Formats: sequence, C-alpha cells, structure tokens
Amino acid sequence: MHRNAPEITFLALSVSDAAEDVIGVIRAGARGYVTKSISTDDLVDAISRVATGDAVFSPRLAGFVLDAFSGSISVASVDEDLDRLSQREREVMKLIARGYTYKEVAKELFISIKTVETHVSSVLRKLQLSNRHELTKWATDRKLV
Repeated sequence: MHRNAPEITFLALSVSDAAEDVIGVIRAGARGYVTKSISTDDLVDAISRVATGDAVFSPRLAGFVLDAFSGSISVASVDEDLDRLSQREREVMKLIARGYTYKEVAKELFISIKTVETHVSSVLRKLQLSNRHELTKWATDRKLV
C-alpha cells in the first residue's frame, strides 16, 4: 500500500498479535499496529498519534518490529512472498503443506470445501506455484510446516 500511495498514513487494527502479521503490515507501510483488545480511549489516542506522524505499538508488538529490523526474527517471518498472503490463506497453505485434504482443511477451519479451493488457488497464484506439491516444498523450505 505504501509503495502505491506513500502519502497515506494508516494504523492497523487486528485480532492477531503474531510476529509475522505485525511485520507484514509494517512492511506494507502501517505507522502502527494495535490489537482489537485495545480500549476505546487508547484507540482514539493511537489514531491521533499516527495522524500526526508518530508510530504506535503496544510494547510486545514494538519488540517484534525492533527484532525484525535488527535481524533477530527469522527470514520466514519477514518473507515478502509470505507477506502477500492473508492470514486465512496462510492457515490453509500450512494445512495443505502438512498433507491435509481439502475436506480436512474445511473441517479444521470451519469453512466450505469451495472456500478451501478458492484459497488454495489464490495462494498458488500469489506464490507463482503450479500445484500443492510445489506448495508443500515451498512451505517446507521456509520451515513453515
């Protein structure tokens, strides 16, 4: 997002506090990242601070960002290819790479088989892979499974 519109400043609000999610969003240009557990007052403050140019993170999330840029986080956590995938696509990809069938993935994630197929197609397209075997090798090479 930042590459296409560098003048836009944004704060990410997410349910996830996973390092790879935080780093991916920051690399996309976010000036801050907070989780949905934030209080209303703190959220209003965070939005105001980001609007004036400050960076806003909870202490735990700030640690992820500092670690990523100091080289302490593994390459898999800041992999540009992985950053292209949504959280749900990552979940589907990891299960497929572990050998789950589409039906098993659907049951595990409480989604339809058609939705699994859609996510797998999207993952393969984004990663420029041809099939689930290439996907498994890709995920294994990055120690994601």
